Amino acid sequence: MGDGQRPIDWAEGEWWNEPVLVEGGPAGDLLVQPAGGSDLWRHTSYGFVHDDAPALLAPLPTGEAVEVSFVLDYGEQFDQAGVLVRVDERNWVKAGVEVSDGQPQVGAVVTREVSDWSVAPVPIWAGREVTVRVSRDRDALTVRARADDEQWRLVRLAPLAPQAVAVAGPYCCSPTRAGLRVRFTGWRRGPADAELHPQR
Repeated sequence: MGDGQRPIDWAEGEWWNEPVLVEGGPAGDLLVQPAGGSDLWRHTSYGFVHDDAPALLAPLPTGEAVEVSFVLDYGEQFDQAGVLVRVDERNWVKAGVEVSDGQPQVGAVVTREVSDWSVAPVPIWAGREVTVRVSRDRDALTVRARADDEQWRLVRLAPLAPQAVAVAGPYCCSPTRAGLRVRFTGWRRGPADAELHPQR
């Protein structure tokens, strides 16, 4: 899985919600600082709508996958980074690693008018390079993630209409503080995964 992926230059994306700081690194990485209080959420349980997280986005047509890698070196409540797939303000998916209840959690928020949320703790991923992969095939998004070069783990399977026009790429936000900085180390695209349950 992941074969045929090619790098996307940061310059190929367009910012949706400009970050406070964007800085290129010597190894080709990208340091991004979101505004304090930035978030993505619609209604459920919390009762608010936030739609102001910075994201660097490029087209994600059916039949393609996108991968984003970043260093998991943040640790404050609700700090997060990963991949955003956006159709419009009422239809989007974010997937990555978010700090919740004192530890990093891999998960996803799927929003279709209202948001839902699922997480699983991954404390052993702290301090490592994490890659989130979103594959778009037919009527679905398949979200996988891993630390370093470990095996991929399935995070979420979510619906997305084949005719929907979507964009995707790295995002980060820090709903409860200012000063988060995320170092993105890679952005890649390629063919969608051939199957939901690949042979090992």
